Amino acid sequence: MAQRGFDEQMAALEALKGHELDEAAVGFVKKMLANRNNFLVAKAARLAEENNLQQLMPDLLAAYERFFVNAEKSDPQCWAKNALSQALVKLECRDKDVFLRGMRHIQMEPVWGGKSDTAGMLRGTCALALVTCDGLIAQDLLVLLLDPLTDADKSVRVEAVRALAQLGEPAVPLLRMRALLPGAEAEEMLAVCFAALLAIEREDAIPFVARFLENGDDVAGEAAFALAETHSKAALDVLVVQQKRVADPWFMGVVLSAIALTRLPEAMDFLVEKVERDEREAPLAIEALARVASNVELRAWVERAVEENGSPRLKKAWNEHFSSPSAQG
Repeated sequence: MAQRGFDEQMAALEALKGHELDEAAVGFVKKMLANRNNFLVAKAARLAEENNLQQLMPDLLAAYERFFVNAEKSDPQCWAKNALSQALVKLECRDKDVFLRGMRHIQMEPVWGGKSDTAGMLRGTCALALVTCDGLIAQDLLVLLLDPLTDADKSVRVEAVRALAQLGEPAVPLLRMRALLPGAEAEEMLAVCFAALLAIEREDAIPFVARFLENGDDVAGEAAFALAETHSKAALDVLVVQQKRVADPWFMGVVLSAIALTRLPEAMDFLVEKVERDEREAPLAIEALARVASNVELRAWVERAVEENGSPRLKKAWNEHFSSPSAQG
C-alpha cells in the first residue's frame, strides 16, 4: 500500500472495524502494528483482538516490547501498551514474562504541578493475565500479586483481587488481609474482595464479611449487597439481625434492599410484614420490594398490605415505587 498520512491511516483502520478482514486487510493491520505512532498501533491491536488474528501474535509481541523503550515519549498515556496487552490476553498469550514486564511498569508523565503514573491500566491487565500463564503455580502467584495488591492505583488493586479470586482456597488469607488493612479503601476493591471470599468459602465467609456492616458506610453497603448475592439463608439471617441495629435511614434502606435482593421467600415475608406493621420503616421496605417485585403475585401482595395498613404515607410510597411508569417498566 502507498504511504499514507496519519489521518488517512487512522481512517483506513476505522473503516475495517466491524467487518470480516480479508488477506489485504490483515496485511494492513500487520503493517500498522509496526508503525511508530502509538495511536495507530493501538487501533491496529484492537482490530487484531476483535478479529482473533492469532497469526499476528509475533507482531503484537514485537510492538509490545518496542513501546517499553523510552516509553514516556514513544507511548504517552500507554495507549499502545494497553491495547496490545489486552489483545495478547484475548489471543491467549501464556508467556509469563510478557505480563510480568507490564505488571511492573511504572510510567511517570508530566501533568500540571508534577508527574503522574499513566500505567495503572496496563499493570492491572497484566496482573489479571498472570493467572492463565504457563509455568506459574498458586504459590508463585500469591507472591507475585503482592505488589499489585498494594498498588497506589486502585484499579490495579481491583484487578489483583480478581486475579486472586481465580486461585480459590489458597488466596483466602491474602484476600482477608487485604480487606482488613486499615485506612481509606476503594469500595469497588472491597466489593470484589467480599464477593471472592463468599464465592470461595461460601457460608464460612459470612461472619467475616458481616463485620464490615457495623460502620454503616459505603463499605458496609458493599458488604450488605455481597451477602445478598449469596442468596443464602445464613446471609439473610445476618442482614435481618443487622437491620434491627440500624438507626441511620440511608443505611436502613441499604440493608432492606439487600434483604430483598436475597430473593428468598423468607425475605419477602419479612419485608411485607414491615409494610403491614412497621409504620416507620414501611416506606423503605416498599422501595426495597419494588426492586425485586417482577411478578404480579408479589406486587399484589405488597399492594394488599399497603391497603390493609391504610396509611396515606405508605400509599404515597406505593405510588412512587410501584405505580409509576418507571416502576412498571
